[in-house]
Amino acid sequence: MKLVIVESPTKMKTITNFLDKNFKVAASYGHIRDLPKSRLGIDVNNNFEPQYIIPMKARKTVSQLKKLASKADEVLLATDPDREGEAIAYHLTEALKLDDQSYQRIVFHEITKSAILEALQNPQKINFDLVNAQQARRILDRLVGYELSPLLWKKVLKGLSAGRVQSPALRLIVEREKERNNFQPQIYYSLNGIFSPLKKEKIEIKAELFKINDHLLKQLDLKDKEEGEKIKADIVRGENKILTIQEKPIKRQPLPPFTTSTLQQTAYQLFKFSAKKTMTLAQLLYEGKNIDNKMTGLITYMRTDSFNISPLALSAAYEFIKKQFGPQYTLEKPRIFKSRSRLAQEAHEAIRPTDPFNAPEKIKPFLSPDEFKLYQLIWSRFIASQMPEAIFSQKNLVIETKSNQNYFFKNTSSTLLFDGFLKVYPFLKFEENLLPANLKEGLPLRIKKINLEEHSTQPPSRFNDASLIKTLEKYGIGRPSTYAPIISILLERGYVSRDQNKSFFPNEIGIIVNDLLVKHFPNIVDYQFTSQLEEDLDLIAQGKKQWQKVIKDFYFPFKEQITKKETELEKETIAPITRLEEKCPKCGKNLVSRLGRYGRFLACEDWPNCPYTKSINQEISIPCPLCKKGQVVIKRSKRGKQFYACSEWPNCQFASFNEPLAENCPICQSYLVKTKKKIKCSNKDCSYERPL
Repeated sequence: MKLVIVESPTKMKTITNFLDKNFKVAASYGHIRDLPKSRLGIDVNNNFEPQYIIPMKARKTVSQLKKLASKADEVLLATDPDREGEAIAYHLTEALKLDDQSYQRIVFHEITKSAILEALQNPQKINFDLVNAQQARRILDRLVGYELSPLLWKKVLKGLSAGRVQSPALRLIVEREKERNNFQPQIYYSLNGIFSPLKKEKIEIKAELFKINDHLLKQLDLKDKEEGEKIKADIVRGENKILTIQEKPIKRQPLPPFTTSTLQQTAYQLFKFSAKKTMTLAQLLYEGKNIDNKMTGLITYMRTDSFNISPLALSAAYEFIKKQFGPQYTLEKPRIFKSRSRLAQEAHEAIRPTDPFNAPEKIKPFLSPDEFKLYQLIWSRFIASQMPEAIFSQKNLVIETKSNQNYFFKNTSSTLLFDGFLKVYPFLKFEENLLPANLKEGLPLRIKKINLEEHSTQPPSRFNDASLIKTLEKYGIGRPSTYAPIISILLERGYVSRDQNKSFFPNEIGIIVNDLLVKHFPNIVDYQFTSQLEEDLDLIAQGKKQWQKVIKDFYFPFKEQITKKETELEKETIAPITRLEEKCPKCGKNLVSRLGRYGRFLACEDWPNCPYTKSINQEISIPCPLCKKGQVVIKRSKRGKQFYACSEWPNCQFASFNEPLAENCPICQSYLVKTKKKIKCSNKDCSYERPL
């Protein structure tokens, strides 16, 4: 009997389908060895030797695997094809006491029968360069967390922590918020008009002013309303004609298949899936779903930074496209995408369906609604990447108005000539904007209407899942497996919260921690320094750097700085306590405003001897729609998500994630709430809604 060990029970069930009775498949349920939680677990004086233990929750699993391994002729370690998976395989050999002769490592990027059988034909040994890279990351993160966190407990607030890659991400969010707070909006104006050919009033051409004489207008060129009105009056007096009409074909290329970061970004943009939710759904699709009573892996491995596609997958995509849509939708040769990252692991594949013939609608009954959305996105993106470009006919029309000055208006319209890849990728939105027929250069026009529109410059947007991941990738902070955990940790620590649009903003505690790190530990939050460490980890994975030296070069200067700051920093200057005139209702001493993990709270100055505390919540000046006695206040959940509740809680149980309004529904008289795009009735059985 051969024992195959994977990480998850779902993966175990899927692989069992492909193997005969000579194989037994078992699951390790993730890592079975780790550093201890109660102490550092790293011998910094002995070349940073890690002191691994088997956690309590894994001991029963290890015992069961040992029994199975003792009966097996050979153990096959089939963990995931990345550094984390390689490390789990290594820890299995240690915990199960497997020597080089008693195990083989098999690697596959999709859980299909052909991939499993091919992996069995090509067994290998553990890649210790990958193990060392994962081990180095784990040790670096442990050293930062276990050395820096106690300093934060002493100088800021007990229970805080700082992470090596989370801290630069926090800095991005804090600096963006400061940029927004310091933003000074500017007013500017634009002009657009509606033109008609003479004696043809029903024909309308909408166009925007883009040039005056030889000067191309920029966004902020027209800042004065009075000047705008003068230009408008001058235009109205002018003579108008079509100056030029130019038509040309425009080709739109399909996007490459997904990597981890682009999948997370696109899933957020289209479905508002958090990075964590996207990866959870992708894991389920990768490990396998029950399709017609058979466990089937639907996508390839979802942690990757490569655009590479296997020749077999390209051939299968070609056959599907030819059969489903006809030869005009196929390519003469496959379209190959090259990664922009010089450190991308080209041995990996992009995220794609394991079988193009598993079209989304075909397997929809076997998926949850969210699984279907993500699978359809992955499937469509891959198939579209191997189809011809879409072709549009684009018309550029310029209208000239002669008055005291020469004014030029433009209109750009487009018509779809050939849909190409858009036939299967419905997520790229486009609108055909048709110009009236029979327009010719030199055709005289009259002005039906001229609009002077006021605009205001907007502050930079807060980061959301998509834009934060894109920026982290741009700076080289983190890797495909770390983007979702970075965001989750910042939310769980209470350093950041989400606003109504699901974008991130820093809480006071997050700002204080960030400012302390920026001032006193600049390397920890320096984008370039963090990126260089990531490159060092990649070089370790390639066997080009020695992991202990990378850690040594980082740790000893860092430790020296920790020791220095322990004596220099004063808690009162970092997180000051504000004394108030109010009196404690329990003991009569003064109240103070203290900083807590989820914001400021009122407490007795004799706290914790006097236990009185009260949360400070922001009111929105609306009576509670449930009890009518309290006020609606903004609160935050333990995960940092903002919600609305009654100030009389727990006597009143009112709570809502949507902002309540001091207005009742005209249909059922329930209170109204405001969402991102509309105002609607809070009563789920009532259909009333209106745009914002």
